[in-house]
Amino acid sequence: MKERAIAHLESKLEMNEFRLHSLLEITRAITTNQSVEQLTRLFEFIMREQLGFDRFVLFNKEKDWSCLLKVGLKSKIKDIDVQNELTRFREITVIESSYSAVIDEFDLIIPIYHKDKPLAFLLISGLENERMRLTETMQNLHFIQTLTNIVVMAIENKRMAREEIKRERLKKELEVAKEMQKLLFPSDLPTNKRMDISARYIPRHEVGGDYYDFIPIGNDQYIICIADVSGKGISAAMLMANFQATIRTFYSTVFQLQAFDFEFLITELNKKVMTSAKGEKFITFFIAKYNASTRELEYINAGHNQPFLTNGKEVKLLDIGCVGLGMFDEMPFIQIGKEVLGPNTTLVLYTDGVVELENEKQQHFELEQLIKNVHNFYRLSMEDMNNIIFSKLDEWRGSLKLVDDTAVFSCRFF
Repeated sequence: MKERAIAHLESKLEMNEFRLHSLLEITRAITTNQSVEQLTRLFEFIMREQLGFDRFVLFNKEKDWSCLLKVGLKSKIKDIDVQNELTRFREITVIESSYSAVIDEFDLIIPIYHKDKPLAFLLISGLENERMRLTETMQNLHFIQTLTNIVVMAIENKRMAREEIKRERLKKELEVAKEMQKLLFPSDLPTNKRMDISARYIPRHEVGGDYYDFIPIGNDQYIICIADVSGKGISAAMLMANFQATIRTFYSTVFQLQAFDFEFLITELNKKVMTSAKGEKFITFFIAKYNASTRELEYINAGHNQPFLTNGKEVKLLDIGCVGLGMFDEMPFIQIGKEVLGPNTTLVLYTDGVVELENEKQQHFELEQLIKNVHNFYRLSMEDMNNIIFSKLDEWRGSLKLVDDTAVFSCRFF
């Protein structure tokens, strides 16, 4: 009797020593910042070599459920619907029978939760014919659960650290894009005897996907353009920032060496957008060249909302051009529109954030209202007129937030 008690005590001490040693191994691996692969290999070693399990699977959740570790099992683990079949288990459970043939192959389910959120499930098989092993296993269940919890939480912390690094990197990229965009927007639009140019722009986020520009190119000629990238978010803003930089580069290099060529510019910009966006996004673009001496306006509308010319009464929509940039590898057609502007003509460019703005009745602001407001306040300066247009947009949306970047670029030619 005494010898049996001593043997039992020795066995218990040996098990406690093993548990302590295993926890120290895992802790050392975590504190030395070993990889997820190294942690799972160590966990597998403890389960197989030290605890004697040769058939088990560990499911882990990041965005979706996935199999983190599979040992000694030939069944199709991918057939297990973790969300629907396992999340009902909140306590350590011995599987006697299950409606799922795949789950029925296992003997134990050990769930890992954190604040009612399921993080992992350890499924163990191969105990049904080993009564002694099963007894020992039942004594070790909470230790196995603790061990699994430590490993899974370490992996979760690594994932969160990676996400934080991504967020920081994205934040820095956003700051760079924001500064780049500020530099690329025209800082000083002219107001003189020949013309009055003004723009107003409200991005939905820190960095927007709309763009406008006014570029003097010598000999009384000026480039006027506006653009809008499809989609929203950081990727759209980064694409537009790159697009802005490309246009500025063309005017500071290529067109300093050769005459301005609409078709060449559109073709090259289309190639750049295709390369940058890889067919996932496109850019609508309107560009015009105005000659202040001859009063001629040449333009291409690449799928953009139609800018309009008006003398305060009559309206001319500028719709000649081509498809949006980045829609096709090669432009199927490019046409150039031409207009001669009379005195006191106004050119109004805008993005779809203006005409597609909804009110609480889900009605769009639409082009007709924009034109009406331009005509109602036609005698004002372009800056004052733009400010009134934006106040009208604010009245229209009421308490609703902007759902898109919003830009108005107004040009009056005296």
